[in-house]
Amino acid sequence: MMQRVLVTGAAGLVGQNLIAQLARAGEFELVAVDKHPQNTAVLQQLHPQLQVITADLAEPGAWEDVAAGCDAVVMLQAQIGGLDPEAFRRNNIVATERVLAAAARGKRPYVAHVSSSVVNSQAHDLYTESKKAQEAIVARCELPHVILRPTLMFGWFDRKHLGWLARFMRRAPVFPIPGDGRYLRQPLYAGDFASIIGACLHERREGAFNISGQERIDYIDLIRQIRDIDGSKTPIVRIPVWLFSILLKTYAIFDRNPPFTTAQLKALRTPDVFEVIDWPAIFGVRATPLREALSATLKDPAYADVELTF
Repeated sequence: MMQRVLVTGAAGLVGQNLIAQLARAGEFELVAVDKHPQNTAVLQQLHPQLQVITADLAEPGAWEDVAAGCDAVVMLQAQIGGLDPEAFRRNNIVATERVLAAAARGKRPYVAHVSSSVVNSQAHDLYTESKKAQEAIVARCELPHVILRPTLMFGWFDRKHLGWLARFMRRAPVFPIPGDGRYLRQPLYAGDFASIIGACLHERREGAFNISGQERIDYIDLIRQIRDIDGSKTPIVRIPVWLFSILLKTYAIFDRNPPFTTAQLKALRTPDVFEVIDWPAIFGVRATPLREALSATLKDPAYADVELTF
């Protein structure tokens, strides 16, 4: 009998990539839940056969009965950016508690929880602290579960990360880089990460795994690769960190949910190096070379120009 899998936060970056991959394989009965109506509309348009529920998981609702009836839950819901502490509490902590409680009332399903590499970071911000709390909640639960900690991800439907940077580069007269730009990144392709989640659902693997990008690259060199692949001619200009911070604060006056904040600037400059395990061998997944993955992200005509809102 086909497993019924609930995907929470299904209309975001990882969810859209995961749904596309799992729906193509046709091995699971998928139910998608997300609270953003514009994004669930995009998901439903791309996958008309899919059951899509628009609901805030921090609130009780009919979605709880759906969770109780599923064989597996993939928990992707997360507040990533923004300036409101309450949004991080509701989306990363309260929603997680509600999802696990609803799931435990029914078939006691397998849970695949997407945490973040920031739980091992030196950074101290709303996202980092709420993700630590979220992972602790999952670790304590009695349901069989796996915890996956990805590094910075990019791929189709990327508003917050490299996709947004590429779109900004197309529109701006110059592309500003804070400081010297020599900040080590370990970007992870969302398509590869979706394959890892799929492997977990098949194998019901348990434990905690640090899923880092296999290639290390400085931020400024990553931006240069994006510009090269995208064919942009926008000049890349280094500016002092203090000036970059002022520009972000000014932008935040006009946008309460900016795609990049001063806290994220601080996190960018935090000298973290995350563990690289042999996840291709562990999960039987091919690691897509960085340049190939960037090209797929920026050039795919079906998804490259689709933007999500948060």
